[in-house]
Amino acid sequence: MKESKSYSFYFLVLFIGFQGISGLIGGAVLVIDPTGVLVQLPTSMLDGSPFDNFLIPGIILLTILGVFPMIVLYGLTKKRLWSWFGAFTVSVALIIWIGVEILIVGYHPEPPLQLIYGLLGIIMLGLVLIPSVRRTLKFN
Repeated sequence: MKESKSYSFYFLVLFIGFQGISGLIGGAVLVIDPTGVLVQLPTSMLDGSPFDNFLIPGIILLTILGVFPMIVLYGLTKKRLWSWFGAFTVSVALIIWIGVEILIVGYHPEPPLQLIYGLLGIIMLGLVLIPSVRRTLKFN
């Protein structure tokens, strides 16, 4: 008999996948065009940051918030025990990324990407901590 997963688990899988895909796309675009022109981000947004262009933020976005979540997504779909810690790490990394971004370059409400991804990180962290998600991964 096949064991059912919780809705919370499915939402976590969906959100981790969304984060991975958006991190891959956003990071790749910033690496390809560090000037930010392709995504209509002026380098003046980086004033006050240690970066002159979007290359390093793009590499971080591509790897930490793109490739890593996709590895975690694989682990979640295969119900690997390590994927719980991976999902926890992705959630915390996203919250830290948005927090540091706001501290360095300020809050930009248009487009509301900081708000959306900040909330996504918080929601994913909440989902990771739900007992049914842990049970689905046989953590308990």
